[in-house]
Amino acid sequence: MSEVARTARWGDLAVRVASAAVLAPLGLAAIWLGGLWWDGVLIAVGAGLGTEWAMLSGLGVGKSGVLVFATMFAVSAAESSMVAGLADLLLGAVLASLFTRRASAGAGIVYIGLGAIALVYLRHRPAGLADALLVVLVVWGCDIGAYLAGRLIGGRKLAPRLSPGKTWSGAAGGLVCGTLSGVAVAAGFHAPPPGLAAAAAASAVLSVAAEAGDLLESAIKRHFGKKDSGSLIPGHGGLFDRLDGLIAAAPVACLLSLGAVPGQTLWTWRVH
Repeated sequence: MSEVARTARWGDLAVRVASAAVLAPLGLAAIWLGGLWWDGVLIAVGAGLGTEWAMLSGLGVGKSGVLVFATMFAVSAAESSMVAGLADLLLGAVLASLFTRRASAGAGIVYIGLGAIALVYLRHRPAGLADALLVVLVVWGCDIGAYLAGRLIGGRKLAPRLSPGKTWSGAAGGLVCGTLSGVAVAAGFHAPPPGLAAAAAASAVLSVAAEAGDLLESAIKRHFGKKDSGSLIPGHGGLFDRLDGLIAAAPVACLLSLGAVPGQTLWTWRVH
């Protein structure tokens, strides 16, 4: 491989690593502290995502406040009740669509809010620290594995019409690394062998959800004619570009938790 080709392939690696080195500890600290720290981070991120969606969808800065307020209100309500959060989310989506006369406003609120409310719910579960860490680290592992495998191996494109840069090798690498990340989290919480197997299965499902979320965000950007959702995070683009997998995986994790033993981690299924 020529030096020019190698530089083009890995040219964004340094800035990606630098951004992750700053953001990852902040995210992990918020998960560890939980409570208002975690909820506050989610509200702030939801507000940022609402602003990005307004710009991405063409609503503009003037109407971004509608999305920000509706998303923040729904996430705040979810701190006390998941049902209240979902009800406020749907109400906010309907009112935002009517106020802006754009269905995309409501769609953005649902897209952002479901992921944020799911993350509130997961961290507030009795085993919330383990659950939140599992979801976040699986998504991070999936992202890293997909990036490295895609750049090192390349090959056939996964969905060229949606995202020309994504490959099947990247998807496989993301699945493997995401699954291993989940198993590592479960092992860190002293899961027995059946628990490790369940964590592997749950992590594989979450990895697929994260990769599907990545493709969904690519489809959304293509629909609106944009390359990136923003430029807030160097090397990554906007918040959506960094969090698309987590937005998709978090609601799936909530569904998995419904089959868990009450009070236990989301991978401690009743079939054990």
